[in-house]
Amino acid sequence: MDQQEILIASENYKEVDDYILKNGFKTVFLVCDGSISYLRLNRYFETVEERIGIRIIKFSDFQPNPLYESVVKGVELFREKCCDVIIAIGGGSAMDVAKCIKLYSNMNPEINYLEQRIVSNDVPLFAVPTTAGTGSEATRYAVIYYNGEKQSVTDYSCIPSAVLMDSSVLKTLPEYQKKATMLDALCHAIESYWSVNSTEESKCYSQEAIHIIMNNKDSYLANQDEGNANMLRAANIAGKAINITQTTAGHAMCYKITSLYGIAHGHAAALCLSKLWAYMLDNTDKCIDVRGEEYMNSVFKDIASSMGCEDKYKAVKKFCEFVDSLNFTNPKVNIGDYERLSSSVNIDRLKNNPIALDYDTIKMLYKQIL
Repeated sequence: MDQQEILIASENYKEVDDYILKNGFKTVFLVCDGSISYLRLNRYFETVEERIGIRIIKFSDFQPNPLYESVVKGVELFREKCCDVIIAIGGGSAMDVAKCIKLYSNMNPEINYLEQRIVSNDVPLFAVPTTAGTGSEATRYAVIYYNGEKQSVTDYSCIPSAVLMDSSVLKTLPEYQKKATMLDALCHAIESYWSVNSTEESKCYSQEAIHIIMNNKDSYLANQDEGNANMLRAANIAGKAINITQTTAGHAMCYKITSLYGIAHGHAAALCLSKLWAYMLDNTDKCIDVRGEEYMNSVFKDIASSMGCEDKYKAVKKFCEFVDSLNFTNPKVNIGDYERLSSSVNIDRLKNNPIALDYDTIKMLYKQIL
């Protein structure tokens, strides 16, 4: 990850021209969804062939929660047009599709790609995140769906080699998405900090991301350039943290809320984190991190300090007040939902959580959350 090149967008995107030309690329495979038409960056790609002779092959045949079949189409087009670089513009879905196209581009098309062993390749992947939340441009993870089932694709070679930070892309983001994606980045940083897989490097990333988010949330929500630029940076840094540690129970619990009630991922993650965090503080005796309960208490104090609080309980309170201040409409629960939610939790994700959780505890937390 240290080799990832970060470019800061200028008015005319000269740095993108320079990146393409210095690497000798001739044909760009542009992975993007329809939202690109609202971005200043769209004009750049519409004129790049005329200006510097670079061919653009656009691929947009995918949807949110992208399907395996869409990736297969992308790989076929990438090969057919002999593209030599992939540029992904968008949120998590565009990034996931682009990562999988890169990974599968040198694999056997006669066999299901999901059944093959991934072999690293040198196809460059250039990412332009259009939300300040997922941090997907900094991680080795991608998610696609096959026969209705979520498939996690993981390989270090799919981490983009270069990223363009363009704060102008956040200008047109709907307010709800701005709020929810910010919370996703904050939840990434907090969960990574307490993960059993945390390292000194990951905790430094987490701490920096939390600082940036808490110090820039107001200017970001006011759609100011500086706030937007800093939130993009925070999401990228939080992505670097979870790239090392993976997420924990907060994310494991939020996925079904997102699909069941149709709320944004970051919104659901924050709802889960607020109750999970409070429970964990009161149950450090159930610590499963090999570094022990005393270490766990020090982690909670460090997180509080990162949020500008002198007490670990005040940090949870500050987090909850922050989420409440965003004035979200929370989902209404139906009979039987708690059973469905509790049985949906990915047990493997719970192994990353430092405080042991069982089915009954998860069900109790869902009742508090909703």
